Amino acid sequence: MSHALPRSTTTVALLADIPSTGHVGEVRARRFPMHGDGIGERSAAFVDFAREEVTAGRKVIALLPAWQAADAERAVNFARASLRTDHVAGVTVGLSPLALSLVADQLAYLAPYLPPGMVAALCEELPRHVLAGAWLRTVSGLSTIPTSLRQHVGSFAPSVSFLAYCAPIPQVGRLRPADFPSSLPFRPVPPVQLLYSTPDPGITGVFDDHLPQAIQPVATRSLPAQPLGPTYWGTGKYVEFVALSAHPQALAYAASAIRASTCSWCGEAMAAERCPFCSATAARAPSPPTPPRPADPPAHRPPPSADRPSGKAAAPQPDTPRTYSR
Repeated sequence: MSHALPRSTTTVALLADIPSTGHVGEVRARRFPMHGDGIGERSAAFVDFAREEVTAGRKVIALLPAWQAADAERAVNFARASLRTDHVAGVTVGLSPLALSLVADQLAYLAPYLPPGMVAALCEELPRHVLAGAWLRTVSGLSTIPTSLRQHVGSFAPSVSFLAYCAPIPQVGRLRPADFPSSLPFRPVPPVQLLYSTPDPGITGVFDDHLPQAIQPVATRSLPAQPLGPTYWGTGKYVEFVALSAHPQALAYAASAIRASTCSWCGEAMAAERCPFCSATAARAPSPPTPPRPADPPAHRPPPSADRPSGKAAAPQPDTPRTYSR
């Protein structure tokens, strides 16, 4: 008996200039850096790719960085409209470039094993299982993660630095060596691997002295700086990192944590409030029938309106989801 895996029905794409970390091996999400003079030129490669995938019977999950999503959203809309299909879904993710690169490749790795709706749901679930952020010398230019006025003022002090986290929960705090290990917001399941990158290797001293000792990784990898790192962190003085579990069942555990329902329109599995493909809501269990209300006594019935036709009025119909069909 053959034990070959079924052919994947889902393709994962990343619409941003975010190169792969190579951490998942040869399995990688398709990258579209969105370069070009106009929106048409920046979208053309993705639209052609989506056409090939949909024609082959596969659905496309396009990851869009929430902090730079305008062009990527237009590209997804162009693809859906030109192909007249809802088999292309755009999912915004608020992760930093290094973390988003890793999650995109993890999704591509899981895609052959899961239905398209579950792959889309993992875009929100996988970031809950990693510790991702950056060491920053200043937060004065940071706009992707909420910061306080006190933190902005503290950026001018020469001895102050910060740790900003984008996953599992976005938050920013001062780096205090005395209580640093206990202040970590999350620890991945051991064994832990640590990935990091920086555009300036000369500033990693504070990072090297504290984060690896607190996380205790079994392996640490230095990667090339992400092109969009300064855009996300608002400065060129940063050390970006992702700590993830290297347990063999880590990804399977993340997938099993999803509680999916069924889309009431297209039947796709979904975990969000609306289906990422057709935007319909999840199907709900049928409610028990309501007992009929007793009729009012004839003497108290209002006379029929002269401008309303006799007969039972048609019940209002729910709005049909905006979708395309092939």
